[in-house]
Amino acid sequence: MHRPLDPPAAPRHPLRIANFRAYWLARFAGTIAISAQAIIIGWQVYGLARQTMDIRDAAFLLGMIGLVQFIPLFLLTPIVGLVADTVDRRWIVRGTTALLVLNAATLGLLTWSGQLGLPYLFVSAVLIGVARAFSGPAYSALAPNLVPKESLPTAIAISSIAWQFGTIAGPSVGGLLYAIHPDVAYGVISGLLLLALGLMFLIGKVPQPPAQKDRRPLQRILDGFAYVRRNRLVLAAITLDLFAVLLAGATALLPIFARDILHVGASGLGVLAAGMGIGAASTALWFSFRPMKRDVGVKMLASVIVFGLGILSFGVATQLTDALGITHVALGAGWPVLQTDFLLSLVGLIVAGGADMVSVYVRTSLIQLHTPDSMRGRVSAVSQLTISASNELGEAESGLMASLLGPVGAVVFGGVGAIAITVIWSRLFPELKNARTFDPPDMLETEPQHGVAQP
Repeated sequence: MHRPLDPPAAPRHPLRIANFRAYWLARFAGTIAISAQAIIIGWQVYGLARQTMDIRDAAFLLGMIGLVQFIPLFLLTPIVGLVADTVDRRWIVRGTTALLVLNAATLGLLTWSGQLGLPYLFVSAVLIGVARAFSGPAYSALAPNLVPKESLPTAIAISSIAWQFGTIAGPSVGGLLYAIHPDVAYGVISGLLLLALGLMFLIGKVPQPPAQKDRRPLQRILDGFAYVRRNRLVLAAITLDLFAVLLAGATALLPIFARDILHVGASGLGVLAAGMGIGAASTALWFSFRPMKRDVGVKMLASVIVFGLGILSFGVATQLTDALGITHVALGAGWPVLQTDFLLSLVGLIVAGGADMVSVYVRTSLIQLHTPDSMRGRVSAVSQLTISASNELGEAESGLMASLLGPVGAVVFGGVGAIAITVIWSRLFPELKNARTFDPPDMLETEPQHGVAQP
């Protein structure tokens, strides 16, 4: 008589592992700090530019902040992958975090002394781009070295949560702290980055995988582009999101709307900056309980149209409420005046954020499940590069269009452009419209050839 086999032990939760716990807290604190600093730099660039420029010229300069951050990300892509494969990843993150601490502290000192100028802010943006270029691959590649294989899926999920919630909370924290006092804002940001640096030093020695000679970073990216070009469903999902966000990414123009259109100041800027994050977080929470299962392609197309409509609503809120005569509504004696254009703008951003999360959810799932395991790393590199292009280059595009059409015209152009791109893509790529579920083709059920899972 044989004894029944004991059930396998449940995987150890990553947060019960000291190394991963320090890593997670460091990533969370660092993401909040960088997201908060981004909104403050935008506010300061626009404020300084408006002292000598009109709205359109200042808007163009504001957009250039995104461009100077993207250039090092783009140029350093082949190098940073090689560095992450050959140098201790803990020291890469420590070095880049130390650079960010010095950068934030220097901006805080210049702000406190009244010597802050546009050149300092642009140099700071370049340094942030360099730090992100090196820290991104190192952060992602470090997580699998900190947990056992069976705990890796959970580690990837909660590592993503640290980044997502840090990104959501950061802009609001930055705007609200800056409204209290600029010195307070930079003090907190420097403190959070210093905390992240200290936590990284708590991570003990971890194994460093040997360099993969057959997967040079530049060749990996080129292979990824070739695969994406051949797989029309993956190509459609990546490019639709790229062009929609590139055209309709209105976040770079939030300082203009907060100061010169809605007149709500730095505190209002913080609320507006958190708007899309609120929508995205709410949608992500919904999908955690009710995951999407059917008609995924059609829902992605519909979500991008809703995203465009939300951005349009944000852009024309003041004009619409002015036309209806309801921009400021008195609620009665003893009650504050209701600023309906600000509320409508916020609702538009919340709707846009929720719709964008639907698009991200579908795009990420299709890319991961419709790509062979041996190609996922390379295709993910292409996806990450397009995300950076849509975000940072989108800021530059928004600034350029605002300088030509004005801020409202630029947002309207972007919202209409996102809707138009969706209609065109539905015709050019019927594969996307016909995608019913996330189930991958049978041909993709293959074993990975090399490498480790990357968060």
